[in-house]
Amino acid sequence: MRVRLSEHLGPAFYDLARDVFRHGHTYYDLSGGRGSLKSSTVSLLVPLLLIHNPGAHALVLRKVANTLRDSVFAQYCWAVAELGMADYWTARLSPMELIYKPSGQKIMFRGADDPMKLKSIRAPFGYIAVTHFEEKDQFAGPDEIRSILQSTMRGGERFWDFESYNPPVSRDNWANMDTAQQRPDRLVHKSSYLDAPPAWLGEAFLEAAEHLKTADPRAYEHEYLGVPTGTGGNVFERLEVRTITDEEIERMDRIFQGVDWGWFPDQFAFLRTGYEAGQERIWLLDELYGNKLRNKDTGKWIRDRGYADYPIACDSAEPKSIDDYRGMGLPARGAIKGPGSVDYGFKWLQSRTIVIDPARTPGAWREIVHYEYERDKAGRIISGYPDKDDHAISALRYAYEPFFSRRGTMA
Repeated sequence: MRVRLSEHLGPAFYDLARDVFRHGHTYYDLSGGRGSLKSSTVSLLVPLLLIHNPGAHALVLRKVANTLRDSVFAQYCWAVAELGMADYWTARLSPMELIYKPSGQKIMFRGADDPMKLKSIRAPFGYIAVTHFEEKDQFAGPDEIRSILQSTMRGGERFWDFESYNPPVSRDNWANMDTAQQRPDRLVHKSSYLDAPPAWLGEAFLEAAEHLKTADPRAYEHEYLGVPTGTGGNVFERLEVRTITDEEIERMDRIFQGVDWGWFPDQFAFLRTGYEAGQERIWLLDELYGNKLRNKDTGKWIRDRGYADYPIACDSAEPKSIDDYRGMGLPARGAIKGPGSVDYGFKWLQSRTIVIDPARTPGAWREIVHYEYERDKAGRIISGYPDKDDHAISALRYAYEPFFSRRGTMA
């Protein structure tokens, strides 16, 4: 039989489906809010993958086994029916699996709460070519997923791993952090209900989304758009974590650079950034970040990268280090500190959108997304900004100090 997949997939997933069937990647990370079609898309693709790859089997996982029947098992039963293939598949509950009648290939459903059973799982013939981790964020972390894949990804030449989930609210949840890590063997796909054909979702769903959008925009952004909106303790909430292209960097014409001196255990941090005043958007373009870096080595790195083209605002607590840079021909100068400058600098940065590419500035990305207000024993937020794990943040503040300290510029 022939299946026109475009009649069953949302348009936002067409390119992903082409990549899957070309085996463009081994790992596929799908995240999104309610109604984003990510899980249904995977359940439609997996049976077709098996049919196109004789000898291949699939393993679908949830963290807890007793959630399988009413979630992924029901989802996959829907998928084979939606594809018009229900008569070709046998559904069994013990053990929970779907069997493709013409070949005996299986889609097996298991919980990760019994790791010994997972280690002993075997395909009746061929090998387990496809895995699907549903609700990825409910697993213990990347180590648990990697351990499972080490048991399943063997005995064959081509593998597909799907990981689908609704992003947790906290940006520093391991699943959100993992998705942000760029890997050449992984395709990351983000979607929301806005990418789905409205008729597929129904009027009641759309009305509920619009109501929450008005009543609680923050909750709407998280639940329906799949955006990690923080926990209320994040110092920086206006973040865009995404790839920054070379073309975008070439268009930058307002460059600000900063340095926070460090040796060990404190890190040295240099940041090169771009600023769009009209959009109130800061772009983190490049960094040098690490321990035990000598001034002559960091200065050479900055000069070799061509970053002597704009002033470098440095922590004025080390005038000798600033002199070292000037001696190397770098336009370094001390940041002008003063009473209230730290608090005002943070306030100014917090009112701007910060665009971060984890591949370009991993140190700054790690600091900024983890930087939270401290709390007392009762869990109440303590006023003021934590003076720790903030070296790239300090470099960013120094970089923009001459900008936000100008008369007429407001936070």
